[in-house]
Amino acid sequence: MNSNIQKTINFVKKELQNAEAGHDWWHIERVWKTAKNIAKEENVDLEVVEFAALLHDIADAKFHDGDEEIGPQKAGEFLKSIAIEPEIIHHVQQIIRNMSFKNSLGEIHFSSPEMLVVQDADRLDAIGAIGIARAFTYGGYKNRELYHPEIKPELNLSKEAYKKSTAPTINHFYEKLLLLKDKMNTTSGRKIATQRHQFMEQYLEQFYAEWNGEK
Repeated sequence: MNSNIQKTINFVKKELQNAEAGHDWWHIERVWKTAKNIAKEENVDLEVVEFAALLHDIADAKFHDGDEEIGPQKAGEFLKSIAIEPEIIHHVQQIIRNMSFKNSLGEIHFSSPEMLVVQDADRLDAIGAIGIARAFTYGGYKNRELYHPEIKPELNLSKEAYKKSTAPTINHFYEKLLLLKDKMNTTSGRKIATQRHQFMEQYLEQFYAEWNGEK
């Protein structure tokens, strides 16, 4: 393994040792591994992909009072400390700034083949069995209701409305998770997303049946 990648892994593990379980080292590791697999089918700079995947949640804005610059700044400072070239640092920072789902709800200021790979890997970890687990983990962390039949999902949320939402976790499926399949950028991403999307649809069917005492 590239020594700089290993240094990055060690840094991320240390920084996220007390992170919320849906955004901890294991989330990073899954995204990193998935991004590397997707990158095999794409014409990308693998080093940029790996750095961005490993550092994309080093300081997630939702855990830092909505500050969207603290993540790119922290990632940049670390990469500079291990003597990574300025152009690679800038590219990684731009990926971290622009790859999130909430940023896709506003004006998009940057894209690159490397970002599209990491974005797919991150979105894949938000759907399927693990995506469901992560959604309810975060909902519990925020003390949100599982479901409330009278609180309907808000479709076509703006970036600001999405950030401020305190809706039940089931609503999050309609406001984000079920939308991700059609937002995939790569062939590999689309293929994996299709299966995970179907699993979420089956889960919701079971959830409502149990909620209504039918199963």
